[in-house]
Amino acid sequence: MSNRHRSPGPKPHPFERKGLLYTVYFVLRVLVVLMLVAAVFNQNYENVALCVLTLVLFMLPSAFERRLRIELPDTLEIIILLFIFAAEILGEIQDYYITFPYWDTMLHTTNGFLCAAIGFALVDILNRTERVSLNLSPFYMAVVAFCFSMTVGVMWEFFEFAMDHFLHFDMQKDTILNAFSTVNLDPNHGTTAIMVDGIQDVILVMEDGTQRALGLGGYLDIGLIDTMADLFVNFIGAVIFSIIGFFYVKGRGRSRFAPRFIPQVLPEETSSQEE
Repeated sequence: MSNRHRSPGPKPHPFERKGLLYTVYFVLRVLVVLMLVAAVFNQNYENVALCVLTLVLFMLPSAFERRLRIELPDTLEIIILLFIFAAEILGEIQDYYITFPYWDTMLHTTNGFLCAAIGFALVDILNRTERVSLNLSPFYMAVVAFCFSMTVGVMWEFFEFAMDHFLHFDMQKDTILNAFSTVNLDPNHGTTAIMVDGIQDVILVMEDGTQRALGLGGYLDIGLIDTMADLFVNFIGAVIFSIIGFFYVKGRGRSRFAPRFIPQVLPEETSSQEE
């Protein structure tokens, strides 16, 4: 549960906060600024853009709190900040996506968990608002949170595919396989899938007739395995929090874990004074 003291005055700037949240915010911001300066000196303007984007994303949680009149628990806010830093700075600039094969998997699992928490909070807030005639059971609230998380995950995969297809990025990382099955090799031109295994390499035949062996040690799958793996771990994260949220509502007030991830609406008197 959030350890911040709610006061009727306006919410302080992140640098004025105390405790672990202040420390994490300050350290991450300093690290990003240092990387920004290094990127400017190295004339790596792509990294400069990523650093600026990261600094902007760092400000969004506080901006959403003020705009939507909600309070993000410290634990949730810290995880969001670490997630942004891990994805943009460590993943893209420091090449953790390539250095650590499961880095992307870890981030997608965390994304599924966080998005389920946000989706659950949206429904929970509406459920507890007298002005909205909505009264979902704990089960349906968990289902809504799960669907919200999976929808966000699918939309992100759409974005990755669009970047790869239209701008020729490689956001959907390739996977090396040694076997696959396809109906295109059916000698009868039917729908019988033919298994091809023991693949050791891929040879590129260019338009001018030249050939080049890639030395990959297998067949190059361009994104399908990566996409399905991302959606699967997103599914795992969404299921985990949906279950946590279900029991949180069933035993309202008795859980100490779930409130660390569920935003709360500020009291009306607090909102009016901030306004």
